[in-house]
Amino acid sequence: MLKDYVLAKSVDDVLAELNTYAGKARIIAGGSDAMLDLNSGKLKTDCLIDITKIGELKKIDYMDGQIVIGAAVTHSEVKNSELIKTKAPLLSDASGSVGSLQIRNTATVVGNVLNAQPAADAAVALVALGAEAEIKDMTGTVYVPVEEMYAGVGKSTVDSTKQLVTAVKFSALVEGQGSAFVRLAQRGALALPMLNVAVVISLKEEKVEWVRIVMAPVAPKPIRARMAEKVLQNASVSEELIEEAARVACTEANPRNSALRGSAEYRKEVLEVLVKRALEQAISAAR
Repeated sequence: MLKDYVLAKSVDDVLAELNTYAGKARIIAGGSDAMLDLNSGKLKTDCLIDITKIGELKKIDYMDGQIVIGAAVTHSEVKNSELIKTKAPLLSDASGSVGSLQIRNTATVVGNVLNAQPAADAAVALVALGAEAEIKDMTGTVYVPVEEMYAGVGKSTVDSTKQLVTAVKFSALVEGQGSAFVRLAQRGALALPMLNVAVVISLKEEKVEWVRIVMAPVAPKPIRARMAEKVLQNASVSEELIEEAARVACTEANPRNSALRGSAEYRKEVLEVLVKRALEQAISAAR
């Protein structure tokens, strides 16, 4: 039963409160999912620790080629950030696809990761960017790749009764690199994606230096199409190469039949189209 609500003033305050409540407190920022779970009884906690007034967690910073997004930064702030639009446009597109305007104004990008849903738009883009999370507790700080933060559907490796994710960070795109985020949904807003794909690619003299292709929801977490990435590695860009990579990517996906998202067979067919489209867009942006 909820007994207390703490408006934290600093990261140290948060960690101290978590330690005091010894597993019976939870961190809240946007709360778009947490409040629903609390009201339904799915989430049981003695204390909510609000981090939305901690200045350092509300910033989008650019330092030494790295973009750092604080834990209290909302999807709307990411979508509208000129820095993100310029240096990581797929993340701007992904955050702009989340929920509705009202949800984007409160829900956070870090929360999108910690919710650990395999189709979470911003999380899919962050995996493609090679992002890592900064995680603090009473013993210190660790950095964990976003793609390693999934323990199952809806289950994060982060223990939010003991740990605080303070930020996610990733390398900004530079000349010769491009990105794309594409999704398929039943309508333009307030719709979970039937499929989404994120791509980040680096080209040099029309050859692929490296690429990350991330697909969801085709597994319990967003997955890299690593075999398709190997097809592209060091290869000269061509329409035939893109088509082959898209075909291979589909063999790595294992979508389930879903009354909400469509049959596995249908989604595999569409996935090939989306991967091809995302690769074409990312390559065009890199040129």
